[in-house]
Formats: sequence, C-alpha cells, structure tokens
Amino acid sequence: MTRTHLTAAVAAGLLTAVGLTTVVVTQSATAAPAASLVAAKAVAAGPIGTLNLAASSGFYVDPKSQSALWTAANPGDSRMPVIREGLAKNPMARWFGDWFTSISKSVGDYVDASEKAGKVPILVAYSIPNRDACSGYSGGGETSAAKYRTWISSYAGAIMDRPAVVVLEPDALADYSCLDSSQKAERENLIRYATEQFRDKAPNAAVYIDAGNSKYAKATDIADRLAKAGVDNVRGFALNVSNFHTESEETAFGDAVNMALAAQGKSEKPYVMDTSRNGNGWNGQWCNPVGRKIGVTSRVDSTDGTSLEARLWIKTAGNSDGECGNAPTSKAGTFNPQIAYDMVLGNQSGARTL
Repeated sequence: MTRTHLTAAVAAGLLTAVGLTTVVVTQSATAAPAASLVAAKAVAAGPIGTLNLAASSGFYVDPKSQSALWTAANPGDSRMPVIREGLAKNPMARWFGDWFTSISKSVGDYVDASEKAGKVPILVAYSIPNRDACSGYSGGGETSAAKYRTWISSYAGAIMDRPAVVVLEPDALADYSCLDSSQKAERENLIRYATEQFRDKAPNAAVYIDAGNSKYAKATDIADRLAKAGVDNVRGFALNVSNFHTESEETAFGDAVNMALAAQGKSEKPYVMDTSRNGNGWNGQWCNPVGRKIGVTSRVDSTDGTSLEARLWIKTAGNSDGECGNAPTSKAGTFNPQIAYDMVLGNQSGARTL
C-alpha cells in the first residue's frame, strides 16, 4: 500500500481552477497574536521550542485549504456544514512538491502566513526522484539528484529560523521493493542531504523523516534506512502517513523502530503519527477504502523526546488516493466532497459521482 497526493497535472488544474499559486492544508482554531509567536521564537530556539510553541499556541489552519475552498464555494450543499466543521476548521499539513513553480516562494509565503497568524505550520516535502515508485498514482518528483538537492535546499532556506513542523518525503524509505540497489542508495543519500539542509538552514524546524507504517516494512529494516538517511540530524521520524492504522499498532511499531536504532548504537528518536484517517482503523485496503474515519486532530502530545510526540493530520482527509476504491473517477490529490463527508462521519457509503 502506498499513499497518494497531487500529481503535477492534477495540481496545475486545481491551481488554475481556484486561482491560487499554491495548494493547501493545516491546525488550531484559537487565535494567538503574531507577536506571541515572534516572542516565543526569540526565547525558545530549536525544534523543542517549536513543539512547545505549537502546544501552547496551536498549529496553523489554512483558510484556503481544499476543504475550506469547497465549503466556501458550496454553501447550499447539505454536506457543507459537516465538511466545514469536521475538516476545514482543523489544521492539516500542506504538501509541497514539483507542482510548484518556485518552491522557495511557495514555502516562504506559507510560513509567512502562519507566522502572521501566530501559529506553527505543518508542511510536507514530497519531491524525491522516483516518487511513489510502487503505486505510481503520485509519481513524479525531481528528475535528477542534482535538481532535488537544489529543490530541498531552497525549501529549507525558505523556512529560515521560523518555527515549523516538516514531514520529509512520504514513502521514500518504505517503498524499497520497487527500487533497485542504486536507486535505494541515491535515495538515502538525498534524504541525508535534506536533513543536513534543514539542520543548517531551518534550525527551528522540527523535521521528521517518513518511516512508513507497521504493515509496510520490518522495524529493523526501517531503522537501518533511517540511520543511513541521517535521522540523527533531525528531530525524529513519522509513521502512518496517509494511512489508516490504529495508534496502538503504530506506537508499537515506533517503539520497535527505536529498539532497532538502539541496537545499532543510535539514539532513540521521538516520532509523530498521522491520525487524519485512522479513526476506524484499517480494513485491509489502502486506496479510498469505504468506512474509514478521521482521527484525533493535530496536537502535541509530549516534548520529552521519547516515543509518540505529536498526532498530526498529515494526509489531506477528503482527497482521493487515486482512481480506485470508492472514488474510481477521482484522480490522486483531488478533493472529493463525498469522501470528505463520509470520512468525517465514518459512513459506509461509497462516493457518489459529482
């Protein structure tokens, strides 16, 4: 199973349709003045300061997320109040990939907006070469290692010293079954380079390398890949991205990964979990499965540096995984209001054609 988001073509069409230069998603409804964010940043440096700030002030809720845009454009739809309250008013991650013309401007503008709102943004970096190698629904990424280094360096540089949470390259360390040995080595080297860029250029960013989930690869294999990919340079790792597994399953897996890291002589690392769609657990299908439900909204659970550190909505709930499951005509990354409505309520119905 893989997870899917906007392909370049789908993203371009969406951006044209809504008149934006970026695609969205993000957290927290209680407003805090921007001055509090600036003050906190000045006294609470580093990832731990960012997490403490997110715990006190909340994550950023983007007013132009796909669910928010849909609710604004469809006030008379009977599903609108459920989607607005259940999705649009909650913080989710915004995914950044090769569909943006200027990654530096796009990331910089997004972090600017979060900073002005007095909140901490959640971002995803998703442009590794041979992206989504197993599924292909979200295939793409930068066309060479050199271009990726330029891209990720610009990404980190755009955040600068502002607080942010970043999930680094979903699927990249998990879909090794679809890569040859040279591609695996290149991928580990590129993610290591990315961790160095964030460490050096975005010192207040809490960065988590995606580590798949409990059903995707063995904990010992993931730990080995994390170690080679520079997990020591960043805050930790991320689990269950765009998936449906329960918290108990993923915390057990996260602890097993840490045990495997310790067995290699590496430091154990905190981890975050995607809870955007795990409210009903997994039914054995990964692509637009029926009957799934949103989970716990984005929040910081602990900052003690061990085990589960935060629950985050990393996947954009309501977006199609691809032309499959209960949305056979919805391309990956496109917002489907019936999927969104059913996801909020945990309905068993399939998505209707719109």
